[in-house]
Amino acid sequence: MNKSDDLDLLCVNAIRCLAIDAIEAASSGHPGAPMGLAPVAYTLWTRFLRHNPADPAWPGRDRFVLSAGHASMLLYSLLYLTGYDITLEDLRDFRQLGSKTPGHPERGLTPGVEMTTGPLGQGLSSAVGMALARELIGARFNRPGFDLTDYRVFVIASDGDMMEGVASEASSIAGHLGLGSLVCLYDDNQITIEGKTELSFSEDVAARYRAYGWHVAPFVPDANDMEAVSASIQEAVSNDSQPSLVVVRSRIACGSPNLEGHEKAHGAPLGVEEACLTKKNLGWPEEQKFCVPEAVLAHTRVALEKGAAAEAEWSGRFEAYASAFPDLAADYRRVTEGRLPQGWEAHLPEFEPGGKVATRGASGKVLDALAPVIWELIGGSADLGPSNQTFIKGFESVRKGDFSGRNVHFGVREHAMAAMMNGMALHGGIIPYGGTFLVFADYMRPAIRLAALMGAHVVYVFTHDSLGVGEDGPTHQPVEHLAALRAIPGLCVIRPADANETVEAWRLALLRSGPVALALSRQSLPVLDRGSLAPASGLAKGAYALTPADDADVLLIASGSEVALALTAREALAESGVKAGVVSMPSWELFDEQDKEYRASVLPAGKKKLAIEAGVTMGWRKYVGDSGAVLGWDRFGMSAPGGVALATAGFTVENVMAKAQALLP
Repeated sequence: MNKSDDLDLLCVNAIRCLAIDAIEAASSGHPGAPMGLAPVAYTLWTRFLRHNPADPAWPGRDRFVLSAGHASMLLYSLLYLTGYDITLEDLRDFRQLGSKTPGHPERGLTPGVEMTTGPLGQGLSSAVGMALARELIGARFNRPGFDLTDYRVFVIASDGDMMEGVASEASSIAGHLGLGSLVCLYDDNQITIEGKTELSFSEDVAARYRAYGWHVAPFVPDANDMEAVSASIQEAVSNDSQPSLVVVRSRIACGSPNLEGHEKAHGAPLGVEEACLTKKNLGWPEEQKFCVPEAVLAHTRVALEKGAAAEAEWSGRFEAYASAFPDLAADYRRVTEGRLPQGWEAHLPEFEPGGKVATRGASGKVLDALAPVIWELIGGSADLGPSNQTFIKGFESVRKGDFSGRNVHFGVREHAMAAMMNGMALHGGIIPYGGTFLVFADYMRPAIRLAALMGAHVVYVFTHDSLGVGEDGPTHQPVEHLAALRAIPGLCVIRPADANETVEAWRLALLRSGPVALALSRQSLPVLDRGSLAPASGLAKGAYALTPADDADVLLIASGSEVALALTAREALAESGVKAGVVSMPSWELFDEQDKEYRASVLPAGKKKLAIEAGVTMGWRKYVGDSGAVLGWDRFGMSAPGGVALATAGFTVENVMAKAQALLP
């Protein structure tokens, strides 16, 4: 072993022992994976990864995603050693309240963390979205002699990632599209929480990935052989036409005399005695905690110098690009900084009253109107484009080898679509949208939750939003889904009442910084006459009085398709001597953000209130109070024409009248 090998091993063992110490200090964590993967990650970060610890967000950097988020101390150790704004004190505070080193990596909390990971499969799947975003931006901005997107997306994934269905969905589309910037290092350590992977997992992963269309680099039988790891990664990065898989066999808790290769090392500290034995075995000071030799820091902190040089080279290239293509460069800066183009709102369509338009159709017209103006608005559907109205007219489809199109065909892969949208948004420069039926939000929920947790700017286009779906029956009629989505903190759910509210919903979705879910109707709805009703711009406040309500006996509060029903019922109630006001309430989240005075003005405490929504009643009591009532549907639907299904469920003028009158003395 030469001096270079000695230094490499010293650095690897520093990573292992930092992970051991932090996890012991927290009395919680996952030591096995960081110890086993240390040589793999070290090789990647010191020989291949293009990054600048002093500027973690520069656009020309490689992206690194730790899909095996439980190995977070592996990442935190590397961030500290290479010079990111992470201190030894931060490592000592691992898993403590308010620290920069939470149990699983969290974007926005720790410098250098590209995305929040932990739920297995999500990191790899979002990395596919990052690689797709890289191709889309490259197709838009790169010019001969000026490659602004010559970076890569690296992932470290575990056996658990490979078992999760979402990773299979995303890997399939990555191979189909030939996303050559994507390199996944698969830690095949053959251990799960319950024991050996052979208990539940015996497939040939490499063969599966070849079938997806991936390039599979030479197998590395020993993760500690850093030259073999390096050679395999080198072959992977040399292939620009396919995503690459590097399969590495590591030993969980490598170096531990009694726990190496054992499932007990996965999710619990080694214990004081075993930690000391492991350090002794690695030639590390047994009693010293968080020991980092000066030689290690001197070697790993070279990343600061290398990163600054890499960024300077890229920035110089961009300045030359800006001189040659000033308009393109200005637009590149705009999209990567997350700024919408000036004057975009003037292109929003308006709908004349009197006709009928399904809100899904109105949404499609908004996309068609904005697509030529907002280049970064890119998305598609999980094979439901004609139904979701998500296909942008006048633009081509995204295809392998040609990423100049604007329409992404995610295939019947709802979960991967949502995870890829996260990656596209986190990459920067893209505002992704994805469509499917509302009932299939269930397939997407884990990725939606992560989008909310990260504050990712994504737009979900959920159509066929109620019993109005009709003949497809209860399997396709969402009843609990609005409530389920509203339960996710940080997700803004909007169910517009008509075409013009849909326009306002899109305006809000583009201006907002976090995830937005649009719930849109299959059936046509009246375009409300804003000459006699309040303007649709009231949507921005979540709920607003459509009609004067000061002297109303009862307030009818509705969302989506039930607003038109409430307005018709109001007229019928007036004929019977009851004064009713109508409140359109497209978004609980937006309404709850308003000040107390506004909320009280829309829903006065002394008024009797009836909420009307074709879904479960859960949550509405907050707005109608104990003296109010909710007309909803707390069971599954039925196979029947949409109008028949709604009427059978009680969404009729007569039933609204009866419910409202029952509230009055």
